[in-house]
Amino acid sequence: MVDRRLFLQFVGALTSWRNWPFAVHPTRDESPPAPSIYAELGVRPCINAAGGYTDLGGALMPEEVVEAMREASRHSVRITELQEAVGKRIASMVGCQAALVTAGCASSLNLATAACVAGNDPQKIGRLPNTTGMTDEVIVQKTHRFEYDHAIRNVGVKLIEIETREELKAAVTDRTAMLFFLNAADAKGRIRREEFAQLGNALKIPTLIDAAADLPPVENLSLFPRIGYDLICFSGGKSLRGPQCSGLLLGKKELIEAAFLNGPPHSDTVGRVSKVGKEEIVGMYRALDLFLRTDHAAEWAEWERRVALISRRLSLIPGVRTDMVVPEIPHHRPQLKVQWDKQRISLSPKDVVHLLRSGNPRIELPPGSEESPDGLDVAVWMLRANEDTIVARRFSEVFMQGSKDEHDRAN
Repeated sequence: MVDRRLFLQFVGALTSWRNWPFAVHPTRDESPPAPSIYAELGVRPCINAAGGYTDLGGALMPEEVVEAMREASRHSVRITELQEAVGKRIASMVGCQAALVTAGCASSLNLATAACVAGNDPQKIGRLPNTTGMTDEVIVQKTHRFEYDHAIRNVGVKLIEIETREELKAAVTDRTAMLFFLNAADAKGRIRREEFAQLGNALKIPTLIDAAADLPPVENLSLFPRIGYDLICFSGGKSLRGPQCSGLLLGKKELIEAAFLNGPPHSDTVGRVSKVGKEEIVGMYRALDLFLRTDHAAEWAEWERRVALISRRLSLIPGVRTDMVVPEIPHHRPQLKVQWDKQRISLSPKDVVHLLRSGNPRIELPPGSEESPDGLDVAVWMLRANEDTIVARRFSEVFMQGSKDEHDRAN
């Protein structure tokens, strides 16, 4: 008779056969990996030392966001139901009445404006950007005009520029649909952020704030509704690290509902061009969830470490000076300011940008760096593992290439 204990041990060993050193495993594909889609298309990826800029494809999404989008892509769903469910969840997460996932911050601006002009009236919604008979003026400080207010003007409104509190009050008429504030320009205007919201509340006019890239601090997600803004826009593909073609519109329930009616999936609307898919809606939700659960103090310390690493390497080059800087708004996070003595290193900022961009690996700095008069900024928050070391090395190679000291020694 077979010993029962020995039999069970034998069966247990069989179940772990994959761990045996002499086990025959299924044949693995040893062929070389297929070329990446970028290689197939002949497009060179880059190391992103700029940040979450649209022209560089926005921020890199965490794997959890990618997986959530992949899961969403496997099933059909009614967009109206999904938007409602995600909107309720996001509103509870950030502490506002309602929320809507949009196709980016510009889409949020467009839908917010349409909500203030046409509301939930089907006839008005269908006529935009023809605003005949509607409230169609938006009051904005002159210093808050910027290239993205085209998304506001697409609704058919007229922007009324003012500078002072008194001018704002005088500009209000029965045609005033909305007040607009650009958070990044807070220090440039004569009416500051909280006062502007208070004016809107007192005048009973919906007030919209654009805070596209203004995270961190994380508190900004709940700050703007709390100080009185009726509508708040954030980009999804920047600091939140969601899908590049996603954004958030937060605010008053009736205005968010009207914004939804003025855009997708509704067909005859001014916002229909800004379609947002189930993958972006779910990806935006997951990205926000991750952002709120992130240890932001540890993240900040990691950014400082990257800055320090690049700084130490570049400081060894004669004529180069580096400093850690933290812009107040937007892009409020540690980055490196690199300056150099043109008498010792005969390179302009334009030269350095070109050499970094054309080299291998390719490195991109913030847009407009070529025109910088006094050095270059290096953003570190979009760098992947070990890319800080690569950035330090490539910068060193470029500076040594332009170093007159090295040229004199070579001759």
